[in-house]
Amino acid sequence: MIVTRFAPSPNGPLHLGHAFSAVVAHDLAREAGGRFLLRIEDIDGARSRPELAEEFRRDLAWLGLEWEEVPAQSTRIASYRAAAERLKAEGLLYPCTCTRAQIAADAVRGGPEGPVYPGTCRGRPADPSGPVAWRLDVGEALRRTGPLEWVDARAGPQQARPDLFGDVVLLRKEAPASYHLAATLDDAADGVTLVTRGVGLFAASDVHRLLQALLGLPAPVWHHHPLLLDGEGRKLAKRRGSPSLADRRLAGEDGRALADALRGGILPAGISLGEGVEQGA
Repeated sequence: MIVTRFAPSPNGPLHLGHAFSAVVAHDLAREAGGRFLLRIEDIDGARSRPELAEEFRRDLAWLGLEWEEVPAQSTRIASYRAAAERLKAEGLLYPCTCTRAQIAADAVRGGPEGPVYPGTCRGRPADPSGPVAWRLDVGEALRRTGPLEWVDARAGPQQARPDLFGDVVLLRKEAPASYHLAATLDDAADGVTLVTRGVGLFAASDVHRLLQALLGLPAPVWHHHPLLLDGEGRKLAKRRGSPSLADRRLAGEDGRALADALRGGILPAGISLGEGVEQGA
């Protein structure tokens, strides 16, 4: 059975890009007689606003989507800690006290998420006087797993290259877990078999495939869909004030008609569909 999920973070209202992502995940599950899950990813500290989760539910119902809700990330913190402790015990995590500014100054190359961490803290003890993040020793992890592959439903088999990210953070200084660790564990716990998300996260699947191999988790199939772009060719984003679904809903717009338009590729003025990653790309 195909199981998909929509996993928004309640740090801002949903916009049209979220609607497109939710419709894609919903329809792929429904067409296959599967399940579509809603998971609230609410571990982003003070930026997480509980009241927005209810707005998300209203938005999805307004779009005409049906879902099963699974436990929010804030209820799963023990599982993140347990996984991290396992990796620590296996010598795969190390503490890091570097700031973003230090990393940017010392990095010798860029990666999918910006400046690649140069390994400054690898092999030295943590400074107990300040906040500590825990990083995955990706080189050592790959030596243990060997080469890894994953499959995208649109682009086909992919060779995993988590080394392009450098030593990623799994336990953040200011939050219980990084996106990489939390999403990987949650998808496995929820039985997600088809991970649908925007093509902007295509490379992140390399890291998630490595974590699955290290933690003995099943590997799903991924489906990376194109992004909706604004008039300047940028993806829609909460931080840039992209019009919210709640505003459209409260203004009396027909949510089901909007969802059908998204299915048909009919987009509002000033919005376009970006390029995806296709087979052989």
